[in-house]
Amino acid sequence: MSIQLFDLSQKVAAITGSGRGIGRAIARGMAAAGAKVVIADIDAKSARATAAEIEQAGAEALAVEVDTVSRKQCTRMVDLTVERFGRIDVMVCNAAVDVIKPAAELAEAEWDWIIDVDLKGYFNAAQAAARRMLPQGGGSIVMTSSLASVIGIHGLVAYAAAKGGVNQLVRSMAVEWATSNVRVNAIAPGYCENIMAGAESTHADPAKEQQIRTFTPMGRRCKPEELVGPAIFLASEAASYVTGAILHVDGGYTAM
Repeated sequence: MSIQLFDLSQKVAAITGSGRGIGRAIARGMAAAGAKVVIADIDAKSARATAAEIEQAGAEALAVEVDTVSRKQCTRMVDLTVERFGRIDVMVCNAAVDVIKPAAELAEAEWDWIIDVDLKGYFNAAQAAARRMLPQGGGSIVMTSSLASVIGIHGLVAYAAAKGGVNQLVRSMAVEWATSNVRVNAIAPGYCENIMAGAESTHADPAKEQQIRTFTPMGRRCKPEELVGPAIFLASEAASYVTGAILHVDGGYTAM
């Protein structure tokens, strides 16, 4: 197999939640693989900073402020992508939030926020991208799922429900759009060094760290950069016959 199958130099990729963390790592990685990238984030300042860093490295980047809960803003994000680069080939649905709290104590507003960002936001971004990809003859949508989509974890009821829903978005959209060559897949990370907004205090607890190391066969958290290869694979021609897949990148956690 030629390494050129992983080349993204003819691709335009938009990555939501790419001002920081996993999204930023994926955006930088795809740019290094040759893609023109759109840094889409609700935090305009972080989006501009990431885009500037990528441009300084010699790649093309566009920063777009977007709240993925808004279907209108997701459509605008894709429209700006096509206006700048002429097309969109890859959409990485990655922006997410979390509240770690026992199910009996989770407020309605907290539930709504998580489901809106982590599930509705993914649908909005994917739908907006697909409306361009379907008539142009294909594309790749990559969603960030989680190990919480398939196992129970204390305090993650809304997040787990959203990520389980993401897995079903992947499967349903993959089946619906397969004949149009729009592939839909997900990477499902385990515990990462990057901590999502809303989860900082829980992950500062040494007992939590010990639990993660004990139940992860590789004995450590993943680095955000370790998700870049799987994301590039799913976005590239190397995965031309892969759709509807949930690729677990979790150090063996879900194999236990």
